[in-house]
Amino acid sequence: MNGLLRLTTALALGVLSALPAFATELKIGLQDDADVLDPAQSRTFVGRIVYTAMCDKLVDVSPDLKIVPQLATGWKWSDDGLKLVMTLRDGVKFHDETAMDAAAVVATIERNMTLPESRRKSELSSVEKVEATGPLEVTFTLKKPDVTLLAQLSDRAGMIVSPKAAKELGANFGSKPVCAGPFKFVERVQQDRIVLEKFKDYWNKDNIFIDKVTYLPIPDSTVRLANLRSGDLDMIERLAATDAQAVKSDPKLKYEAVVNIGYMALYANIANGPRADNPFGKDKRLRQAFSLAIDRDALNQIVYEGTAVGGNQPFPPNSPWYNKAIPVPARDVEKAKALVKEAGFDRVPVEMQIPNNPVAQQMMQIVQSMVAEAGFDVSLKSTEFATLLDEQTRGNYQLSRSDWSGRVDPDGNIHQFITCKGGINDTKYCNPEVDKLLNEARASTDDAVRKQKYDAASVILNDDMPIIYLGHQSWIWALNKSVTGFVPAPDGMIRLTGMKKGG
Repeated sequence: MNGLLRLTTALALGVLSALPAFATELKIGLQDDADVLDPAQSRTFVGRIVYTAMCDKLVDVSPDLKIVPQLATGWKWSDDGLKLVMTLRDGVKFHDETAMDAAAVVATIERNMTLPESRRKSELSSVEKVEATGPLEVTFTLKKPDVTLLAQLSDRAGMIVSPKAAKELGANFGSKPVCAGPFKFVERVQQDRIVLEKFKDYWNKDNIFIDKVTYLPIPDSTVRLANLRSGDLDMIERLAATDAQAVKSDPKLKYEAVVNIGYMALYANIANGPRADNPFGKDKRLRQAFSLAIDRDALNQIVYEGTAVGGNQPFPPNSPWYNKAIPVPARDVEKAKALVKEAGFDRVPVEMQIPNNPVAQQMMQIVQSMVAEAGFDVSLKSTEFATLLDEQTRGNYQLSRSDWSGRVDPDGNIHQFITCKGGINDTKYCNPEVDKLLNEARASTDDAVRKQKYDAASVILNDDMPIIYLGHQSWIWALNKSVTGFVPAPDGMIRLTGMKKGG
């Protein structure tokens, strides 16, 4: 959709969805369209932004990355680390007016663990069983200690859905999702809009000041900003770094930014179906050469105006979990050429699928040019982001650029992508030694022990290189001056609690 048409659509939408004068609507521009709106099945970052308004979790993450109460008001671990007992908030209702209680939590967790289409299985793989040990008390019994479970419950695995709706809709739950968040689902038009309205019986309704929220997917960052400036949007996420100064100097707009806890990366198809059967997927020397041919600092300066940091691991260099013994590599074209030659090639053809947003496209065009000097002939295949993820899942790719928004616990940035049966291991990389290290890291409550395990795994992964890490972005938002109460958080979520929109 071109810019003019997008603007026209947004204007038409504004007229069609006109609200009474007293109602407050917040229109938010997203970089991508969300995939299926079922917490058990989805995997997109923008889907998580929508869930933040629609689906409360057992626990949430604060701006300083602490686990805080949401649907659960308290929790405690048993001394042996094999039981987690959670106390639930009283009087909470789902959007269909049924009760959010211990039975509902058990039904949701079991659904996440057993639904054939669920992507939450690996996140909950340590759970032996979950039981209602009281009307508002839930007990998780684990197969082995798993310190990461609480962090998993702060995201999609811990979003509690209406058992009634889940039973009625099954795998089609995403067509009419029913959760217990501040806003309930109204409608969705693929590639155009997702509309939610305030839930009048929300447990924290006194801190919700928006009546309706409409999310509009607009992949072009320039068009997103144009819509914000014209007043057709109230807020946009992932402002292009090149537009930061323009927003800062616009008296009608506000700029907010924070370094994120995720990463930008390239996924190599190692063993995911027939398309893995190519030199790049089979020979780690070619992947190492590809990585060495990239100037990460230059990418940061050219594409992100210095707002990102170069990276080569699932954790940013300023993270306590980063392995300092493997620093971000400087560009070394000669060494890259030598590795290509050692692998028996002069030139290596590589098809790379990339998201259809301008920032990612610019970045990968620069990478395409950089690696060409080392012997890689890269063809770029641009596609809508939800489609890109679907192709990754099915193994219909050779090399794919995909970002991860990051998780508060280090396990969330690595385990499900790299372990043999990881829920989003699209490369199908499988190394029993890496599995052993990452599973041991999950089981320890001692951060020093966990750090040793992650460091050891990073050495192996830096050699095998199923994922080529490029760096770590800042989340950047732009808002109309009339929008107040937004608190930027390193997880990139837009929490509407406390947000207001003036006249």
